[in-house]
Amino acid sequence: MNGLKLYYEIHGTGEPLILLHGGLGASEMFAAILPALASGRQVIAPICRPRRTARHRPPLSIEAMADDVAALIQYLKIEKTT
Repeated sequence: MNGLKLYYEIHGTGEPLILLHGGLGASEMFAAILPALASGRQVIAPICRPRRTARHRPPLSIEAMADDVAALIQYLKIEKTT
C-alpha cells in the first residue's frame, strides 16, 4: 500500500463496513460495539497512524489519513463499502 504498513483488523463476514477513528484515536475505541457491528457484516478497523502503522511520513494530516484508507480499500479489493 504505497510503502505503508497499515495495521488493520477484520471482524465478521458480509458487506464491508470500515470503522474510522478520529484524529489520534484507535480502533480499540470501538471495542464495546464491535461484536454488534460485526454481526452480519465484515468490519474493517484500520489504525490510521501513528501507533501500529509503520512508515516514515510527513506530519499527520486529514489528507494523508484519507489516502491511507483509500489505499487499504484498493489493497483489500473492496468495490463498495458503507
